[in-house]
Amino acid sequence: MLDQPARVLTRVEPEYPAARLADEHHSEAPLPELDVEVEVTLDEAGRVTSARVLASGGKDFDEEALKAVRTFTFAPAIKDGKPVASRFHVPLHFEPPPHAEPQFVDVVGKRAPPSRGAGDYRIDVGKLDIVPRRNAADLLKLAPSVFLLKDGGGEGHAERVYLRGFDAREGQDIEFSVGGVPINEAGNFHGNGYADLNFIIPELVTRLRVLEGPFDPRQGNFAVAGSAEYELGLESRGLTAKATYGSFNTARLLLLWGPAEQSTRTFAGAEIFRSDGFGDNRESWRARAMGQYEGRLGSDASFRLSTSAYATQYESAGLLRVDDVESKKVDFFGTSDPNQGGSSARFHVSADIEAKSGETFYGVQAFGIYRSSSLRENFTGFLLDEQLARQQPHGQRGDLIDLSTTAGTFGLRGYGRHGFELLGMKHEVELGMFARGDMVSALQQRVGAQTHDPYLTEADLDSKLADLGLYADATIRFAPWLIVRGGLRADLFAFDVEDNCAVKDVSAPTPDDPPGDASCLSQQRFGEHREPNQHSTTATIKPLPRVSAQLGPFGGFSFSLAYGQGVRSVDPSYVTQSATTPFASIDSGEAGVSFARSFDVASLAVQSVFFVTHVDRDQIFSETEGRATLAEGTTRTGWSGSARSKGDFFDVSASVTLVQSRFDDTGLLVPYVPDVVVRHDGALFHDLFPLAGSPVTGKLGIGASFVGARALPYGQRSDTIFLLDAAASLGWRFLELEIAGTNLANLEYRQAEFNYVSDFDPNTPATLVPARHFAAGQPIGIFGSISGTLGGER
Repeated sequence: MLDQPARVLTRVEPEYPAARLADEHHSEAPLPELDVEVEVTLDEAGRVTSARVLASGGKDFDEEALKAVRTFTFAPAIKDGKPVASRFHVPLHFEPPPHAEPQFVDVVGKRAPPSRGAGDYRIDVGKLDIVPRRNAADLLKLAPSVFLLKDGGGEGHAERVYLRGFDAREGQDIEFSVGGVPINEAGNFHGNGYADLNFIIPELVTRLRVLEGPFDPRQGNFAVAGSAEYELGLESRGLTAKATYGSFNTARLLLLWGPAEQSTRTFAGAEIFRSDGFGDNRESWRARAMGQYEGRLGSDASFRLSTSAYATQYESAGLLRVDDVESKKVDFFGTSDPNQGGSSARFHVSADIEAKSGETFYGVQAFGIYRSSSLRENFTGFLLDEQLARQQPHGQRGDLIDLSTTAGTFGLRGYGRHGFELLGMKHEVELGMFARGDMVSALQQRVGAQTHDPYLTEADLDSKLADLGLYADATIRFAPWLIVRGGLRADLFAFDVEDNCAVKDVSAPTPDDPPGDASCLSQQRFGEHREPNQHSTTATIKPLPRVSAQLGPFGGFSFSLAYGQGVRSVDPSYVTQSATTPFASIDSGEAGVSFARSFDVASLAVQSVFFVTHVDRDQIFSETEGRATLAEGTTRTGWSGSARSKGDFFDVSASVTLVQSRFDDTGLLVPYVPDVVVRHDGALFHDLFPLAGSPVTGKLGIGASFVGARALPYGQRSDTIFLLDAAASLGWRFLELEIAGTNLANLEYRQAEFNYVSDFDPNTPATLVPARHFAAGQPIGIFGSISGTLGGER
């Protein structure tokens, strides 16, 4: 027993985190009041030799608490009349400054843009990282109304994303970015706006901003249903190695590096992955790497350098006819065409600088991207290879699509934001710009099932695309409880398109020189000669007003209204000479209420949002063309509710979305869109017991999804989907063991369903009757991981 325990001689109260003060005017939530408990280890002289957090208040509060206790002075513990080393628990209380006004403080790292209302979700991954995630796209499920699936394209294919009643396909209706670098691919023939998120290592994602709706002037092309930005970082410091092995012969090796003396936004990571997949023709290989460095330029400026590299090769099972599975022609996890699959590669570099001068912040970012992809898909089997009179006699050669795309992108974005005081209130004005150029080559051909040789060229495009945008945004405070934000954005879209296969058929060919089996023809009606190419250029400007109003907080409640217009350009194949650049115009509005408060044992944030969105020219997936094509106007109305609660040992998030999407002309439901989406993510974490002087920490994570029936063509409806995933881990010192399970109920489900005409049997005549098709979902999977961290904190 100690004669006398250690005691505090002098203490300095911790500072409230500056970043929280800077972000106060970006959020409807009041600044939290909370406590952090720290354990310090003292030597015989009472000096602090080490300190660790016992009861966390979050990363930024923990850092301030640790910084404060290291300045304390202590009287050492006394035993047998002599000073001895000991441990001492220190509670620290954080309370926001009274009547805290927005602070224009100097903080390393990007400043968060102001909130646009209840539908502007700022999501910290935090302890929910224990919930099983197959990839970075799965993190989007932390936002309400998001639903993801694979529609048979294979492990390396981009996820199909649904948001607020939009079947955004692989990104055509959501503007994606990572650290300010755009992800959507302008001019991709498979889908304009195609966004492959597979290059992002999920362990390096610390935060997401999902803005549902086009309500921020910073949002540009493809922000139809909204936008999603990934913020990268690495909480653990030191060198971490993680190895995973599990079902379907899946193996993964991950290396992460975060120097202890640098911020969490300086890191590097690399991964190698392979899997046999959960059925026929699903093998995949992948490698990816990401790195970022953040530092200072003097006392008033910071800079950030980032890069990524990614490559994958994968096979794909594609879609199956339900009647073929029921008749045992093919297994539920089989394939109707083993030639399907693809490959992909992406590389990008980025550099940005942010600086402060007086009450004005400046920022500029430059980026460059290289992207290539190859995709082979067969949706219709042996249906579309018709015999034309000008062709040599042939049988059905199959409908396998072979699409290859190569693109180079370079761009620049910048802004200046000035804060000023007027009539006793703080206001802001921001002016910004965005410039992007894309050079895209796309070739789509039909390939013979037996020979694997191309027999038909459907598209051969070389495109140069430009998107230049300017915006003005203002934050006006009419009262402490009333803020109006809004402004105007204007984008110029310019196209320069070389169609190398402009003439594919001739209605009246010359009998002396018929075009035969050629795809890209050098003649037109009556055999008159022309070159097979067509050059087209065009441009137009689209103004986009956006505005939001926020009232509160009143006892933790805040209310918001928002309206905005968005835009989605179409792929270059629709461009004609000197015609106005075709694009879809979007009108969207929402009304929401949010509640946020910190209690003694937990914090709680709740949002409820009603929304409506109209698109004048939508895009719907075409199975015969293998890509999204233009359709009529559509309107979506719905509601979403979400809640998240955090405590000392738990983190729970849940959301529900109800939506209807209908065509304006017929009133019919838009196909493939779920009317109900429910999601739950939860984590429990705590120190379990001591071992050799260090605690063993346990974590448990559970994720559950329910997706309602989706409308299908010809008046059909899909099945519902329910999925349950879970993971558990034990951590001790530098080691961590984890076991994760997906689809724990082992339900045999159809993750994507379609209704259209196909014929996968070349030996029988096609019936031309629409049939149900589906992509099989993954059965139960069990995966084990071991990781270790050296030279830092796990």
